[in-house]
Amino acid sequence: MSRSAGGGDDEVFMISVAAELAGMHAQTLRTYDRLGLVRPQRAAGGGRRYSARDVELLREVQRLSQDEGVNLEGIKRIIDLTNHVDALAQRVRELEAELASARNDLRHRGHGGELVPVPRTSALVVWQPRSKRTR
Repeated sequence: MSRSAGGGDDEVFMISVAAELAGMHAQTLRTYDRLGLVRPQRAAGGGRRYSARDVELLREVQRLSQDEGVNLEGIKRIIDLTNHVDALAQRVRELEAELASARNDLRHRGHGGELVPVPRTSALVVWQPRSKRTR
């Protein structure tokens, strides 16, 4: 077990350790990497480095495959959709924060006189082209 290259507290594992933690053979991890199911980080020399999250994902892949009978292509689709949902949820949180900030700005500007209220009207303006003038 080693620490991540960034010096953070996130543990990363060599393929043999990750395989043992996930209850799989190292070759299975290589296959899953090649298929895009689990994408570990790479060390400077090209060796795979698995995070705790990767090991958790490996266990989930194994559960879906063995307990639920889902094939690897189905598992890949599930992982891709889960990642997409997570990304969309993050984007929603960002937009909600922007909206809250904009509402707060609007509330403060209203008191500072920076915005001018425009009365609503139901007046209808009809446009007509100019008539040709005769000389």
